[in-house]
Amino acid sequence: MAKAKTAYVCTQCGAEHSKWQGQCAECNEWNVLSEFVVQPAKPNAVATGTRRGGYAGEAAGAPRITPLTEVLLTAEARTNTGIGELDRVLGGGLVDGSVVLIGGDPGIGKSTLLLQMLGTLGATLPSLYVTGEESLGQVAQRAQRLDLPLGPLHALAETCIERILEQASSARPRVLVIDSIQTIWTEMLTAAPGSVSQVRESAAKLTRFAKETGTSVFLVGHVTKEGGIAGPRVLEHMVDAVLYFEGESGSRFRVLRAFKNRFGAVNELGVFAMSEKGLREVPNPSAIFLSAHAGPTPGSAVMVTREGTRPLLVEVQALVDQSSLGNPRRVVLGLEQNRLAMLLAVLHRHGGVAAYDQDVFVNVVGGIRVQETASDVPVLMAVLSSLRDRPLPEKTIAFGEVGLSGEIRPVPNGEERLKEAATHGFRRAVVPAANAPKRGRVGDMEVIGVERLGQAIDASRDA
Repeated sequence: MAKAKTAYVCTQCGAEHSKWQGQCAECNEWNVLSEFVVQPAKPNAVATGTRRGGYAGEAAGAPRITPLTEVLLTAEARTNTGIGELDRVLGGGLVDGSVVLIGGDPGIGKSTLLLQMLGTLGATLPSLYVTGEESLGQVAQRAQRLDLPLGPLHALAETCIERILEQASSARPRVLVIDSIQTIWTEMLTAAPGSVSQVRESAAKLTRFAKETGTSVFLVGHVTKEGGIAGPRVLEHMVDAVLYFEGESGSRFRVLRAFKNRFGAVNELGVFAMSEKGLREVPNPSAIFLSAHAGPTPGSAVMVTREGTRPLLVEVQALVDQSSLGNPRRVVLGLEQNRLAMLLAVLHRHGGVAAYDQDVFVNVVGGIRVQETASDVPVLMAVLSSLRDRPLPEKTIAFGEVGLSGEIRPVPNGEERLKEAATHGFRRAVVPAANAPKRGRVGDMEVIGVERLGQAIDASRDA
């Protein structure tokens, strides 16, 4: 047998190198290369003869080039998990043969969510929970604490991937949970569990098992200090969906976000609340992201953001105070910091409002992270409100993108955002003119369309 080859894999970007070096040549990160043993490929048994129109070694049933017009298109059969928020993030339910990677901080609720899912699926689909970090007694105690039926739940305490697949092939579960992938190892490699080579090879075997048997596989992944899933980034490329559990420490609310999904929309959002009996769905997430103020408060603005297919009402708070430093601070939570600096420059140039000698703090209430440009107008309105120490008109929402020349650009799905705001009782909306309806109203809500930053500033003054 040929000698095994050693390569070095970057844990940040997954790039392979023939020898160790201090810096990755692809992502330029330092001290991120880990040793990876590449097993030699086994010689394939191929025919030695040739036939007319073919090639040497062509076998019956070999893949062939096929026009897409001849491919039979069928919708993926989906199975509801019994947890509506999880089904939403997955794109409508479980797909047979799919591999889903779930990451998040320790104690965020990954194992709890998956155990609850198996508890609801156990009566209809056979499942198997493989634990590499806890004993079977600990798993049973958690299930009992969550008031889950213990009968349909089947667990296995094992870390060797060969023995796990042997047991799974015998039990034939429809849903397989691996908690966690960093504890799984294969007998083919001598590296320690959790290393790049062990995680990569174990995930590859589980992916192959899922595709061959049609089993839905969930992989629980640890996260690094930076918040990414530990191990090579190629692990995220191997799976069908990547979900992240997010939540502020001390808060009982958890957000499940999809960053990759081959069977549904990305950036879909599911909201849960942690209770003594486990995770509970939040049917109206907009309510938890809006603070219950006794009256209008300076520095507070409400925006309508969109996460996947769901419009959400989110409160943006700003605090502007005189700076005692030569370089005023710009602190942002839930938004992009560089974009705040850009918006303050546009406010100065095209709005005539200077904040170069002020400390500006901006926070999105509820721990949610807004990643779209529709937050530009409400952020500037919150900053102006705090700077003037004057609250915005009551029951007012806003959304829209601000350009560098001071124009207000439209955002996608403006009509759906306005309908969501009207459903929650808002009576006034400041939106881009291109998103405003022709009648100027949505139900009982007045819609003010603006084209320039100055018009948005004037709209924030009117009561």
